[in-house]
Amino acid sequence: MRLLLDSTTSKRHSGPAQVEATELKAGLPITRRAPAPHGAARLVAGRYRLRALLGRGGMGRVWLAEDELLHRPVALKQAVLSERTSDDWYPGDNPDRLLIEACAAATVNHKGAVTIYDVVREDSQNWIVMEPLSGHTLAELITVEGPLSIAQVTRIGLGLLDVLMAAHRVGILHCDVKPANVHLCDDGRVVLTDFGIACRMLDEVSDRTRLLAGSPLYTAPERLRGGNPEPASDMFALGATLFTALEGKPPFSNGRSLFETVVAVVEGVPAPCQHAGPLRPVIDGLLAKNPADRLTGEVARNALLDIQQQLRPGPPTEVLEGVNA
Repeated sequence: MRLLLDSTTSKRHSGPAQVEATELKAGLPITRRAPAPHGAARLVAGRYRLRALLGRGGMGRVWLAEDELLHRPVALKQAVLSERTSDDWYPGDNPDRLLIEACAAATVNHKGAVTIYDVVREDSQNWIVMEPLSGHTLAELITVEGPLSIAQVTRIGLGLLDVLMAAHRVGILHCDVKPANVHLCDDGRVVLTDFGIACRMLDEVSDRTRLLAGSPLYTAPERLRGGNPEPASDMFALGATLFTALEGKPPFSNGRSLFETVVAVVEGVPAPCQHAGPLRPVIDGLLAKNPADRLTGEVARNALLDIQQQLRPGPPTEVLEGVNA
């Protein structure tokens, strides 16, 4: 999701909504409430006051809101399918899609995954309540600053590998790793956001629209051919993301149409990674067409740790008086 920090027209809610029922579903509390107005200043679930629109993505909006019970800022995600972009594919409307996303994200107990506070239901719609993130997305940083340094990309890569490996250990595949879903917080955290099309490992994905969901520029070839996602698919997306951070553009960005982009990812050769330096073998290994030839998370992490060690400045040389070099 892209942070826009837009101002929105205020629309005051006329009064508190009545709680109709509270239920537990898939381990997360769902609070059902009566309909309320749309837009900033709307009160969601009788508790969360929308303050500003933070971002829009292909599957919804993210709002900055105030928790009027605990008096703290929160972020609320709302499903709005009409705002999908032509560059991304997303599954059809599913009233429980945000609940599925929240359950996937909540399963990953890691500092690199956004913290889910709650799921509330209002006006036949689920809302995810989560921690608000400071900073900006990797996509925004690349847009403003252009290609990043090897040291920056190494640190970001290690952060993403840590959270992806944590997700894989509990059986969750993210399926939509890309610069817009990587949040770089002011405190140094690298957070993987938007588990909207995540799925559980070994699950058969029969819905073809879910198989092809996401951004083709960062989707592994086996998924574009109609295969089920696997951990190696997330590794390919990571490689394409790190390539973009180093070069300022994706490895398969020459397609003039969506079809040409898909063909390039499935059959083409990535553009030369001219600024990779010691990261080149890692990028090449993550972008291997055959998932069996692709670097695993553990191998990639060890390689990045070695590179990070090499990039650290050595201790200062001490010169002793009266000693000739």
